[in-house]
Amino acid sequence: MRNLKKLALILILSLSAFHVTGQIYQWRGPNRNGIIPETGLLRSWTVKGPERVWFYEGLGDGHGSIGPGKDRFFILGMENGNGMIFSFDYSGRFLWRKKYGPEWTESYVGPRSTPVVVGDHVYFQSGQGVVYCFNYYMGEEIWSVDLQKKFGGRQITWGMTENLLIKGNRIFCTPGGVKNNVVALDRFTGETIWTSPGNGEPSAYCSSLYVRHNQSELIVTMTSGSIIGIDARTGEFYWQVPQNQWNKIHANTPLYSNGVLYCSSERDEKVCGLVALKLSQDGKKVTVLWRNEEYKNLMGGIVLKDGLIYGSVYNGSNWCCIDASDGKILHSFRGFGEGSILLAEGLFYCYSTRGEAALMTGDRNSFNVISRFRIPFGDGPHFSHPVIYDGRMYIRHGNALMVYNIKA
Repeated sequence: MRNLKKLALILILSLSAFHVTGQIYQWRGPNRNGIIPETGLLRSWTVKGPERVWFYEGLGDGHGSIGPGKDRFFILGMENGNGMIFSFDYSGRFLWRKKYGPEWTESYVGPRSTPVVVGDHVYFQSGQGVVYCFNYYMGEEIWSVDLQKKFGGRQITWGMTENLLIKGNRIFCTPGGVKNNVVALDRFTGETIWTSPGNGEPSAYCSSLYVRHNQSELIVTMTSGSIIGIDARTGEFYWQVPQNQWNKIHANTPLYSNGVLYCSSERDEKVCGLVALKLSQDGKKVTVLWRNEEYKNLMGGIVLKDGLIYGSVYNGSNWCCIDASDGKILHSFRGFGEGSILLAEGLFYCYSTRGEAALMTGDRNSFNVISRFRIPFGDGPHFSHPVIYDGRMYIRHGNALMVYNIKA
């Protein structure tokens, strides 16, 4: 009987650990695809927007979103050149803030990373290319790794920008070194599991994607002039496809669905825009299915729904619906400024660089704005992506964080 009780306890703990590591809320949702698995949300808002539950001003400079945990969340800011990590509970109570090191003080100042929480650990990367692990409760630094010093990572024009990818006990990141292009770290210790030479190109603001394809496990990301695929277990470099952008910015996380990858960037003279790549059975090769060089999305993200791709056009007011089978634009809509996009319970949550949030519908025939409102607080550009978590929408604008109740 005693052994049975021990076995039951072990099973419960194992299932709890699997739930924590298997369902963590990462950049742009649990699967990093902009699709948020929430239900029971409002189908429209008032003219002033949904109820604002609370807000906070005093985060300092920064462009990252919140990283949710089980009873609290985390967000980064910068004060006097120093990076700060803030902790709040979901009622809005300020818990603590801790300094973690120098932050990005050049163009578009402040941290650009979103923390990710796994169990009792919080992970993020600074604009100076240092990966940190902090304690969830008290905010002590557990370990840090400088990607430039350790792996020969190269600083880029607007600061090293990556929302760390975590799978199991591994953290994947892209220092962009010549020899150590992409690396996997042990999330408990920061020790190196493997490094990959990749294609030797500098990083390009891309947050990578983990792909389980048949029996293979891949890390897919974009470097300064390519889309690349790497074995997630060993770091073996498999393939690359040219992808150009005149400022070498590839800030959108790739999407994966049914053996096909979709990668979106902004303009260049050629080999740019939105591309679909078909993976081979073993994932070691890809074939270009189609490329749409008209569609230019710099960093707002795209969403795939029912065989259609939705997203905005950079530096314009167009929102496009694209057929994922051939890359053709089915229609576009100019009723809302370009920006970021999420999908929850069949509706699109859009946040424009003009400072408006909107609830929208979209299908292969049209877009429709259901509700919209202007973001009232904060300063600087509207770059942060919203987060939808447990019936609330979190929008960060510079030094301010606003929390809205979107539960029906």
